[in-house]
Amino acid sequence: MAMVAVGGSIGTGLLLGSGAAVSVAGPAIIFTYLIGAVIAFIVTMALGEVSARHPEAGSFGVAAELYLGPWAGFVTRYGYWISIVLSVGAEQVAAATYMNHWYPGVPAVLWIVVFTSGILAVNLLSVGSLGSFETWFAMIKVVTIFAFVLVGAGLLIGGKTEPQYLASGGWFPNGQTGMWLALGFALFSFLGIELLSASSGEAKDVQAIKRGTYMAFGLLAFVYIGATAVLVGVVPWNLVGVKESPFVTVFEFAHLKAASGLMNFVALTAALSGSVATLYICSRMLYSLSQSGFAPRKLQELAPNGVPRWAVLASAAGAAVAVVVQYKLPEGAYLYIIGVSLFGGMLGWAMTLAAHIAMRGRMSRLDVDSLAFRAPGGAAASWVALLAITAVMLSTWWVPRLRIAIVSGIPYMAVLTLAYWLVRGNQKLLRQRTQRSTEENP
Repeated sequence: MAMVAVGGSIGTGLLLGSGAAVSVAGPAIIFTYLIGAVIAFIVTMALGEVSARHPEAGSFGVAAELYLGPWAGFVTRYGYWISIVLSVGAEQVAAATYMNHWYPGVPAVLWIVVFTSGILAVNLLSVGSLGSFETWFAMIKVVTIFAFVLVGAGLLIGGKTEPQYLASGGWFPNGQTGMWLALGFALFSFLGIELLSASSGEAKDVQAIKRGTYMAFGLLAFVYIGATAVLVGVVPWNLVGVKESPFVTVFEFAHLKAASGLMNFVALTAALSGSVATLYICSRMLYSLSQSGFAPRKLQELAPNGVPRWAVLASAAGAAVAVVVQYKLPEGAYLYIIGVSLFGGMLGWAMTLAAHIAMRGRMSRLDVDSLAFRAPGGAAASWVALLAITAVMLSTWWVPRLRIAIVSGIPYMAVLTLAYWLVRGNQKLLRQRTQRSTEENP
């Protein structure tokens, strides 16, 4: 569980998206990721508590339905599903960007098609095989980024490279406002931690959920904060972008060409690993929607190895979106996709926090004391994180590269709400027909 969550989180948000974040915050990106880690910690703990109490596939969507009502359950799961379907596409665009490092003449669309075929094949394996595969892929990322942090720290401490923290405008080259405006990118990087909740239905027991939650967050916090501290320490912040992984730029700036090629390979495996994990959660969320009657019953069908194969195939739609966006916007495809994806991801987090607050409100003191997994800070901490996420989403209006996140919000919610009422109406009509048929033919 921990490595699937880490695999879903450590992807292009850190290895490519951090370049856009640095361009907004400068060296203060370190503080941005610290703030993002606090918000993500509260969400992670709330997810852990909800998952331990309701260990089902797509459990945070289930909790939203139980504690906030059917509309909330529908909007949470479908909104989040759309977000992560798009995230699959973002990972494929990033993978094609990394391949351009070695094969600049090959069209990006071709790489997207090739890699999508591979991640589909892996997701059609049994959950145990997928977990083993994702563990090794995630391990490559974690070990390499640990090494990156150690090597980078060695370069800085050993005087092999001049620290860049105060160069080119100091800690806050764009003012302290930049540190806050980059939070959207930081929270996008932490997206994936909710895989703990979505996979809780396949966990061995509550203790496994508890261990997985703490392990995943600990790894992610170290990786994100340590890696960004090295990144802006070695390379001037204004030389970082999204045309290649900023972690590749670090080694090129330090004149370590061989290491830059290795880092590009790791960035590629990170994107593919993120795709595998993200497609996994997409399919389980769609399976959960089908069980609740909000998606075709066909999506509940399981292959002999226990995998909801039709849900997996339907969730690969993000790759098709990636092909179209890459063709139409070859220069800005990645940032456009993650901007739209961010709104759905934060919607899922916000609904989870609201469900956690409502769940705690219905529990007696005895119920809280008997919880096998308890979130530190309880409902009060969830309120703080909920308000912070709302503020971050509103702030994207002032970040041109993320503005699409807030611009897409109103139509996003309008379409989902309309879809809910249509589906609900069809469900009522179907129940009435079934009841009449039963009365006429007892």
